[in-house]
Amino acid sequence: MSKSLLVALLLIAPAHAQSDEQPTCADKEQRILERLQRAEAAGNQAQVRGLNKALKEMRENCSEEDLAAQRRERIAEREAEVEERREDLAEARRSGDQDKIDKREGKLAEALKELGEARAE
Repeated sequence: MSKSLLVALLLIAPAHAQSDEQPTCADKEQRILERLQRAEAAGNQAQVRGLNKALKEMRENCSEEDLAAQRRERIAEREAEVEERREDLAEARRSGDQDKIDKREGKLAEALKELGEARAE
């Protein structure tokens, strides 16, 4: 197993352990409010308008069920990507081309990292 693949696997372990803490609509609102406060302090009116619009839309449309469904969808997409990258790596290994193997290992490592991030959200 290459170093980059091993590093990616190690990155996923801590991210997966944190996946019990799912962001809520209240968390999203708090993040927007914090950014809004910073934009107001900086006098950035364009950003203030955009964040006020985002806050209004989030308050009108955010539901915990939708957030959970979106998270499950992102994870499923990332899992499919990981599976595709594993198949690509297996094919490269069958070909014996070390350059292809190295490239596919890098792509698999990146897909694993993205999967870990999706699970940590």
